[in-house]
Amino acid sequence: MADVVGAGVAEGVLQAINAYVDPWLGRSLGDLKAVRALRTDGRQLHAELTLPVPVGGYREELTDALNQALARAGITQILELQLTADIPVHAVQKSLQPLPGIRNVVAVASGKGGVGKSTVAVNLALAWAAAGARVGLLDADIYGPSQPTMLGLAGRQATSSDGKRIDALVAHGIKAMSIGMLIDADQPMVWRGPMVTSALTQLLSETDWGELDYLVVDMPPGTGDIALTLAQRVPVAGAVIVTTPQDVALADAVKGLNMFVKVAVPILGIVENMSTHVCTHCGHEDAIFGSGGGERLAADHQTVLLGRLPLDARIRAEADSGVPSVVAAPDSARGKAYRDLARQTAAALARRSRDRSSLFPKIVVEDR
Repeated sequence: MADVVGAGVAEGVLQAINAYVDPWLGRSLGDLKAVRALRTDGRQLHAELTLPVPVGGYREELTDALNQALARAGITQILELQLTADIPVHAVQKSLQPLPGIRNVVAVASGKGGVGKSTVAVNLALAWAAAGARVGLLDADIYGPSQPTMLGLAGRQATSSDGKRIDALVAHGIKAMSIGMLIDADQPMVWRGPMVTSALTQLLSETDWGELDYLVVDMPPGTGDIALTLAQRVPVAGAVIVTTPQDVALADAVKGLNMFVKVAVPILGIVENMSTHVCTHCGHEDAIFGSGGGERLAADHQTVLLGRLPLDARIRAEADSGVPSVVAAPDSARGKAYRDLARQTAAALARRSRDRSSLFPKIVVEDR
């Protein structure tokens, strides 16, 4: 404690701050070893904290919460907070190594098409970037790439400045790569599985991503050989499974979830997309696809429900225009839903053990 507490700061101040449990991470600041410096000028406290998640937009909320915690402990000095992020590298599949310069690869997947996986992926990436993280987005859907349109990059072609690596395109603060940035948009991809997986491996490894905290991979739909091969070859720190509430989508989502389990990729959680329909005229919400499906799926598979996202015509319109909701309407209810999803997902990844051995079951041979 002596290395973080400055002169004149009572020990009770540090104890009160360390005892605070962050609601997103579910751990105390003491457990996180978040306090890096703590001092006072006599009237005001000054603290420097570091968290393992993007912190943009969180300082005011955390400052208020910590001041309330200090007040409950009988401390009358007001806290001024400096907040920084230090996003750790998490272990990947045992047979693979993390990609150089990329701290964490997060796969966004679904068991079937049509559940809004790509919309979730792009808004997740943009929300992380808005919170201060360095983010990339790989569109892994070779047959139906949608990210160039959603990011406003349709018609733009990727190039190489050194003749060796592809330069990622940049939109709304994130780096992006897609087969749609290398070929004519109207050209059909009449490729068999091995050609597709080879192309995706090259897109991943031969793109100049620079330094990234997160690379979001918008996986192809389903659990066919392409998705399975990607799950086996791409060093993934965690997977997010997207579903809609109805039973037919949940059944397919289970297949997608189990695919990652089989290749030892941790499941970060479930996203229930199109949870309720929001009327653009009156704001009325209606659970037209049923309710509670995502929560049941998460409970059945010992994971968490990362968020419920609305079925809102404005989300579709914003994505089609190349300015997704997190950028187009960050302070709207739909924008906040995606930002909360990004917080929950970053926290789920941060809660993962950095011990690679924890990813695999312990095999015990009994002598009978």
